[in-house]
Amino acid sequence: MSRLPSLLAASALVLPFAGCTPYCAVMETRTLRPANTQDAKRIAQTIARHPTRPHTALGACLDAASAAERRLRSAPDDARARADYNFATSRIFGIIHDAKLEPWKTPVRVKGSEGEWLLTFKNGTHTEVDPGKVGILPADRYTFHGTYIRTRTLKDGLGAPLVVIGSQRDVMHAEGFAQSKDAYYGMTGLLRFDGRDCVLTTEDPLAVERVQHGGHSFPLAADFTAPLALALAKERPLIFGWAQMLRPQKYAYTTRIARLQPYDPAKIPVICVHGLMDSPSTWVPFLNTLRGDEAIRRHYQFWFYSYPSGFPYPHSAAIMREQLDTINRLYPDHKREILIGHSMGGLISRTMITDSGMKLWNAYFNEPPAQLAVSPETRKFLTEALIFRHRPEVSRAIFISTPHRGSETAAGWLGKVGRWLVKVPDFVMRITAETGSLPAGAQAAGLTPNSIERLSPKDPFIRTIATIPIVPGVPFHSIMGDRGKGGNKDHTKPVSTDGFVPYWSSHLDGARSELIVPSKHSAHQNEKAIEEVRRILHEAAR
Repeated sequence: MSRLPSLLAASALVLPFAGCTPYCAVMETRTLRPANTQDAKRIAQTIARHPTRPHTALGACLDAASAAERRLRSAPDDARARADYNFATSRIFGIIHDAKLEPWKTPVRVKGSEGEWLLTFKNGTHTEVDPGKVGILPADRYTFHGTYIRTRTLKDGLGAPLVVIGSQRDVMHAEGFAQSKDAYYGMTGLLRFDGRDCVLTTEDPLAVERVQHGGHSFPLAADFTAPLALALAKERPLIFGWAQMLRPQKYAYTTRIARLQPYDPAKIPVICVHGLMDSPSTWVPFLNTLRGDEAIRRHYQFWFYSYPSGFPYPHSAAIMREQLDTINRLYPDHKREILIGHSMGGLISRTMITDSGMKLWNAYFNEPPAQLAVSPETRKFLTEALIFRHRPEVSRAIFISTPHRGSETAAGWLGKVGRWLVKVPDFVMRITAETGSLPAGAQAAGLTPNSIERLSPKDPFIRTIATIPIVPGVPFHSIMGDRGKGGNKDHTKPVSTDGFVPYWSSHLDGARSELIVPSKHSAHQNEKAIEEVRRILHEAAR
């Protein structure tokens, strides 16, 4: 009998706890519906009439953009003039991309209604992108739908929202802090006229809120959704999150803290840590909402910690500490970070604000590290996983649906499924074999189960770290879901739960704030939970 049906059935059982569903579908069209103005309609008609004559269409767009800019100089509040300017600017960037024109290398000359235009390119004040190495596309040629893209977060203003697509090196300058091979980043295009000369430029809407143009100050337009949606559709994170859990050793190379925007020493890093069977993409609804808040954009930069969730989470936490050391070396001027952890990501974040002392070690071993009869490699692994100090660079933590005291579901059928599905890494098997031969007084044989078993309330790590207080002076907040069925906050059945983590496990005494939201386990995607994070970040910024 084939094993495939059983594997699919087991996967179907585990899926509800992963918070992973199909994320986003993208549709692209070059037949765009223009703004309801004569100039915009004329541009669209010209492009439609001359699909193989980009220079003709480009001339019409420059004529319209120049006319709209003149109107804005005298009437900066003219909404139709701004719509014409933005529409024409979008079409110019689209024509340049589709026709493979390169005004950044050689000025492009096109005929307009009143003479020749000279078109060149110059980076804006906060951009360093080489347009010769990336693709620059107007965001308005894309439409999106999916469970992770419920709304399109736009900022009204001057300019054409764009998506820059290219390698992480060329777009983000993120050597060592790249989440994937390709980057999708939002920019905004502008045109600046000086007689018959026109300069295309781009600005970063996460770094620039307003621009000076034609003697007036305008809010910079932005589309914060388009780059996130395109990345979701291209990277297929649903499959990736599953693969990382089922075959963690194969994807060990993906473990890293990654930047989602260029580093800014003036902004507070917010490091989001995903949970079991997930990937950083799980934060897209959260990020799509929060980036629409000007105060959030001004004060914060969002980073992510990605790791194969099939690893025992104390090991993933040890690697995160190494990543934080690297950040401190490369960005010594960074502000103190805020951690936001969902589910298992909250457990990893908890270790960053905890001094373990010898309590965790003593829960497993009768001898100190130096006397433990294991190989140097195993001793190093065990010491880093069990003996650690809090990270002084972490200023605050937010726990969302975090099983601080474990989950009985993980101790039952889910743990059994995990034992069958998750391929245990070679180093975990080696460590288990070594520690399993130690004297019976040690509980070491169970030290390195898979990530799902680690979430059992009976797990020594879970039981022991729950008794260690979070270090004084670091505020922390709790957000937990309740499926709407109600229940008791203690162990008395029926219990209040998000379907995986009960209230008695996610509650922590001493929290600066605590909020229960009507949600299943993916509470980090719940609107009320996101609003609570917004409130906390506003408070922290003050």
